[in-house]
Amino acid sequence: MKNINPPGLFDEQFQLERFTLLKDPLVKLEQYIDWKIFAPILDVVFSKPENHSNAGRPPFDRVMMFKVLILQSLYSLSDDALEFQINDRLSFKRFLGLKSSDRIPDSKTIWKFRATLIQEGIIEALFYRFNQAPDDQSIFAKTGQIVDASFVEVPRQRNSRDENDQIQKGPDPGIMDGKAKQTAPERP
Repeated sequence: MKNINPPGLFDEQFQLERFTLLKDPLVKLEQYIDWKIFAPILDVVFSKPENHSNAGRPPFDRVMMFKVLILQSLYSLSDDALEFQINDRLSFKRFLGLKSSDRIPDSKTIWKFRATLIQEGIIEALFYRFNQAPDDQSIFAKTGQIVDASFVEVPRQRNSRDENDQIQKGPDPGIMDGKAKQTAPERP
């Protein structure tokens, strides 16, 4: 039987520091987004009587729940898979501001939060604003499988609309270095 060492007091902190050194994309995202800009919109939606209840457990922080939806979108996860990943991954917990001992939103809670935003017709506006924030700073989000979601800086577009139209049209097909197109001779 292997000798298993008990967890050290700072093991989690050391692991998170290692993730940062390995360029955890969520750390970079955290640097570029001011998450407080979403709070007023979310507060309005969830302060409505039909979206608010004093029964049951206290609700999760609304901005944190929106960040859960961001993770879901970036990593293409189902509600159940997202619940598992939040429980399993320290990088997700750090991004959401959760400690290992904190309560984690379950798949039903994630579904209900998203459904409320859809019902209120606000989810598109929230995601538009989220996508606009990194674009404003020339950051491009690459989504996909959980193993390759990352953020890369992209050069800003410097061409005008007219120049872009001309580039898309390409050169005039009738002109080829000042020579007319030559066709192959016909076979007899």
